[in-house]
Amino acid sequence: MNNASSTAAPSGKRTSPGSRRRPLRQSAALAVMTGLLVGVAMLPGPARAVDGCLVLLCFAAPSWSTIPQCVPPIQEVLRDLARGRPFPSCSMSGAGNTASHRWSSAPAYCPPQYTRAGEYDGSASFTCEYDGAVEVSIDGGLWTRTWWSKAGASVTEYTPAAKAQLGTWNTRFEDDYASWLAAQPPAAPPCDICT
Repeated sequence: MNNASSTAAPSGKRTSPGSRRRPLRQSAALAVMTGLLVGVAMLPGPARAVDGCLVLLCFAAPSWSTIPQCVPPIQEVLRDLARGRPFPSCSMSGAGNTASHRWSSAPAYCPPQYTRAGEYDGSASFTCEYDGAVEVSIDGGLWTRTWWSKAGASVTEYTPAAKAQLGTWNTRFEDDYASWLAAQPPAAPPCDICT
């Protein structure tokens, strides 16, 4: 995740140089996403009960927690997942646009900054701060992965493709990784006589 060409903006968002005038492609993508969110949010009451299409759009947004229409359905889906209920589906999403849930499994399926190591019965054991992740794919490629915990915490990992299209995103995942990396002990120097 190379952010060398981006700069930090207030409130944990990254912006690319010259993003004050967002390219037409990025503006169009955000306009379409906003329009779909508004359209789905205006559906009659019964269709909105944990609407898989709205949830898909919200998880793909630059920061779902800052979009008032997204907060209640995302919180409801995360509560449902914590209770073992299935992830909702969206039949109108189009080919290659999906969202799915996967339980975490440290260290293989948990970001290193959220993996905790310990010892149990004389052998190493690992836990993840997050219970699972919701993966969103757009046009057949991974777009975001939102890590969530039963306690209500969440953090979103954005792919380079998502960052290029969105222009701004919540950088907490990258910030947590940078802090974790800075806290790691330095690598041992090479040893020619050790082997």
